[in-house]
This record gives sequence, C-alpha cells and structure tokens, in this order.
Amino acid sequence: MTALRLGSVAPDFEAQSTEGKIRFHSWMNGSWTILFSHPDDFTPVCTTEFCEIARCTDEFHKRGVKVIGLSINDVNSHQSWVKDIEAIAGHEVTFPILADPDRKIATQYDMLDALDPTNVDALGNPLTVRDVFVIDPRNIIRLKLSYPASTGRNFNEILRIIDSLQLVDQQSVTTPANWEPGQNVIIHPSVSDEQASKQFPGFTQVRPYLRYTHDPINRKLVTRYPG
Repeated sequence: MTALRLGSVAPDFEAQSTEGKIRFHSWMNGSWTILFSHPDDFTPVCTTEFCEIARCTDEFHKRGVKVIGLSINDVNSHQSWVKDIEAIAGHEVTFPILADPDRKIATQYDMLDALDPTNVDALGNPLTVRDVFVIDPRNIIRLKLSYPASTGRNFNEILRIIDSLQLVDQQSVTTPANWEPGQNVIIHPSVSDEQASKQFPGFTQVRPYLRYTHDPINRKLVTRYPG
C-alpha cells in the first residue's frame, strides 16, 4: 500500500452506508469533503463528536463541504446509533456513515490503530483511530489529522482549516498562527514586492520574508465558529 501524503489523490471506493451504496468520488462530485473515521459505534467520545458534527451542519454547508463518517461497524449498527445521536444532539444527522466491517477502506486510508493494543474489537482486530481527511474538489488530500481513540476532535479547528484552505486557493496568501477569517494574512513568498503593491496595496512588511495584508475576502458569514 502506497502511503497517503498531502497532495495524494484520495483513493476511490464503493461501500454501503446509512444512505445506501456510495461510490466515493462520484458522491463527492467536485465538492470539498471531510472523511472522518471513528473507532466504534455506541461509544461515548464518538457520540459527542457525531453530535457536534450534526450541530455544525449549517457551517459545513456555508463552506460547500460534504461530510462523511466511517467505522468498522455495519449499516444496521450505524442506523441504530444515529437515533441516539439525534436524540442527544437535538439535530438530525444529515450525512452518511460508511460501513467498513472488512476494514477495506480503513486499510486503504491507513486508519487502523497500530499503537494502542486495547483499541480492538471483540475478536482482537484493530479498530480505526480518529482520522480526519480534508479532500478538495480535485479529489486531492489537503489535510490529514490523527487523534488517539481517547481524544475527541476539535471541530472548530477543522472548520478553521477549511476556511484557510479555501482562502489560500483563491488568493496569493497564507494564514498565520491562530488565524481566523477577517484577520490579517501573510503574502505568499512567491509574490514580489512590486506585485504585492498592486495586489495588496498598503501591505505591512515586518521582514523581507514576512509581509502582512488584510484578509482579501473577509467572509463575515463564517467569522464565528460554533461552540
């Protein structure tokens, strides 16, 4: 298996889900996508994560992002668990959850836990870790995050990453530490000072390699993250 890196094409696959059979690339259909895995259904940390994703649905829609979950459980298990998630969250689960009982997708995406010997199912087979893949409209992997089974993900940070990636794809900028939409950004090093003066008039130069300018998009509708 070839290791997946940033810039790799996300592997295509076909699998059953809570919304029927899905061919992944066709389902993405040129959209930004978040593919995330969880260790097991009906577990406490996973339940809090799915509740948060259900609550964040409008935020993902604003950004044109599709969300799809995965674990090694079958569809019947997922569908039963969804009822708990919706009751706890008070929001409908509107995204599919993939069934991967044979661990085919988890293996393709290198999601299986090789570190924690306790993170196994009843038969002793490894469970998936908490992976997050952000995939762009060209099916390219732009972000990989792996969390241990014991630690829930920060979906505010995942939204912030999406905002950054979508901004830098449109403009010749990068985003500094702790950046949020509407805050200053960094002019990309490939842009000369002459070009920057035209493209980002009034930019601030701290060092020749560190030049700040205002957020050229300042998408006010998404400056506040849910929480």
